[in-house]
Amino acid sequence: MGKGGGCIFSKKRSTLEAPDQDPPNPDRDAPVLSQNQTPAATTTAITVENSSSHEVKKLKVFIVFYSMYGHVECLAKRMKKGVDSIDGVEGFLYRVPETLPMDVLEQMRVPQKEDELPVISVDELVEADGLLFGFPTRFGSMASQMKAFFDSTGHLWEQQRLAGVPAGFFVSTGTQGGGQETTAWTAITQLAHHGMLYVPIGYTFGAGMFKMDSLGGGSPYGAGVYSGDGSRVPSETELALAEHQGKYMAAMVKRFAPPHSSVSGDSLN
Repeated sequence: MGKGGGCIFSKKRSTLEAPDQDPPNPDRDAPVLSQNQTPAATTTAITVENSSSHEVKKLKVFIVFYSMYGHVECLAKRMKKGVDSIDGVEGFLYRVPETLPMDVLEQMRVPQKEDELPVISVDELVEADGLLFGFPTRFGSMASQMKAFFDSTGHLWEQQRLAGVPAGFFVSTGTQGGGQETTAWTAITQLAHHGMLYVPIGYTFGAGMFKMDSLGGGSPYGAGVYSGDGSRVPSETELALAEHQGKYMAAMVKRFAPPHSSVSGDSLN
């Protein structure tokens, strides 16, 4: 069984400046009125123009993950960097709920999770314009914590609230043959039943996908990392691939995805 170990995180100006322009002159700066235009109408027009210029909202990519020992979290944080580098798109990090009792986690020597990263609720998924799901492998498929999260999305499936939303995967495995590809492609069934759009990265990472001189996770299905016995730190190539996937997904969301409000079940029925 591959495990998602490794990369453990420790938990543990206001300046006033002189204006660079002349003070306002009421007579000089007053707007020029047309014959049928009143000062009030001019003010209203200016207000509407200014307000409309601030209505542009960034598209949202939610990076939703489960990381027992920290490897998947390493990829997720680097992935957010990639998403945020694309103009008009913003990435958000979320954990899924833990399902193991605390005493079991202590026996497995699982490090305490950072409080700064929120646990996502199922209903929050509909607020995303794109989704990236990360998880360690368990015998070649996703860990039970992530599976339990998907199992709780039944009411969203019933209403087709996630239909048409682009989504992708990234994974962690213990060994080279531990499921870098199977862990991702066995998860595609979750997207298919929701009508979501699976976005693999293919070989868009270029030469980085063909390096043979060092050990590295990842596949055309998505970014990946090898955890080994739990002590291995993700390589720079693995982290760079995760950042690339973040950029790639953000670009796809920006190019193809409509605002989340227009991909609800009602708009597809």
